[in-house]
Amino acid sequence: MSSVLTVENLSVSFTQDGKEIPAVKGVSFEVGKGETVALVGESGSGKSVTALSTVALLPESAKLAGSVRYEGREMVGADQQTLLDIRGNDISFIFQEPMTSLNPLHTIEKQVSESLALHQGLTGDAAHKRILELLDRVGIRDAESRLKAYPHQLSGGQRQRVMIAMALANGPDLLIADEPTTALDVTIQAQILELLAELKEAEGMSMLFITHDLGIVRRFADRVCVMKNGEIVETGETNAIFDNPQHDYTKRLLAAEPTGRPEPVQQDANEIASCDGLRVWFPITKGFLRRTVDHVRAVNDATLAVRQGETVGIVGESGSGKTTLALALMRLVSSDGPIVFMGRNIQGLKSRQLRGIRRDMQIVFQDPFGSLSPRMTVGEIIAEGLGVHGTNSGESKDALVAEILAEVGLDPSMSHRYPHEFSGGQRQRIAIARAMILRPKLVVLDEPTSALDMTVQVQIVELLRRLQRKHGLAYLFISHDLRVVRALSHKVIVMKQGDIVEAGEGEQVFRDPQSDYTKKLLAAAFNLSAEVSA
Repeated sequence: MSSVLTVENLSVSFTQDGKEIPAVKGVSFEVGKGETVALVGESGSGKSVTALSTVALLPESAKLAGSVRYEGREMVGADQQTLLDIRGNDISFIFQEPMTSLNPLHTIEKQVSESLALHQGLTGDAAHKRILELLDRVGIRDAESRLKAYPHQLSGGQRQRVMIAMALANGPDLLIADEPTTALDVTIQAQILELLAELKEAEGMSMLFITHDLGIVRRFADRVCVMKNGEIVETGETNAIFDNPQHDYTKRLLAAEPTGRPEPVQQDANEIASCDGLRVWFPITKGFLRRTVDHVRAVNDATLAVRQGETVGIVGESGSGKTTLALALMRLVSSDGPIVFMGRNIQGLKSRQLRGIRRDMQIVFQDPFGSLSPRMTVGEIIAEGLGVHGTNSGESKDALVAEILAEVGLDPSMSHRYPHEFSGGQRQRIAIARAMILRPKLVVLDEPTSALDMTVQVQIVELLRRLQRKHGLAYLFISHDLRVVRALSHKVIVMKQGDIVEAGEGEQVFRDPQSDYTKKLLAAAFNLSAEVSA
């Protein structure tokens, strides 16, 4: 098999504060014609830096050594014209988060047409026709009506399909996909992966696939390169790597999956929060007088209850109403229907009346980097809630911060550092510490593990279990990762387009789903990971 891409002894380092920091150390691998090679490893292992090095997309502070050859042409040190000819034409990229890759100020048609004009000289009607072909090829229904849409008007799956269309626009020989499905729901993830496999087969492309999800790798890759700390520690045929891993790190990656089941809830456990027939509708207004002409029905007739020491998992695709339901239960969005917290109906309470209750209900968000202020130290971030709600007599803020940092597995001496100085897993621990320092009764966990590596996911799941066991916490756990939901949740609620389509004991829902939608979700989640588990 002839090689499309050959990387030999590639090293990349960055200069920061006068110091040279190695990111990639002597990496070598090949991608054959029509072959899919997966680069796997944890965040910071050098996967993305290696991929960006192939077409010199790294910042000026990067220093490269070694060789990267595309069909025999050397890319390290290549002149600008050579790089321009190959980028987006022969080698195309799909990135993890399409919302940050697409220009929010330009329509979908304009963004796809830029690549066609630059590389093929296509404009006007010819470009319009080609764009429609591409959008239809990647499965965007009614493509004509989507041409004038802006990125924010598309769903996550649709935005990723647009990114794939842009990558395919010029018929590349090599497609580099950098975590293309990490931010997507399980059903959309399955669709995107099937689409990539079909397109690769139809177009005869080669693919370099970067991911930390080993379920995807087992199903789609021909060969695997396992990276750790900038080095490839193991490489080989996919089946050989999964069936007989040689390196300890590879074995640890394969074993890293949330396992076990939640401990039983005590029979006499108090009910912490509940709602009955809860409805959240957002008005759609038009005209000069802003008359309400319709509603966005975010949540319809939702009923749930969560007890002390219990976890209720809420699953469903993006836009199904999961987060809106949780926010309504915490009185953070307006809703209709009774909401009972600690035996008290809080639906009609004013903001001032709710303040005393707020310390007993806390939330942990999906992206800790986005929810932690970059201008505050970790100690200030964690103690912020104490400033609002106060401390008990004789308690020191610093002592409480040190105690909770130790409880979530962080060194209290780190309290003077800033969020950017921590890894993703450490930042999520900080976000959990901020919520837990007030000793709440209810914690809403909104996709707390979806942005994390598999090994870090396992650590966070164990931390949440330990905190629940110690403090009798009630969790509302929102996620599209059904493996994590199964490991943590006593009860599961399945939502679709604002409706609860199925609810019951966790194991019952996973073993014997009743609704077609639940069956579809489970198939999408566990078909991808079944081979890994086996």
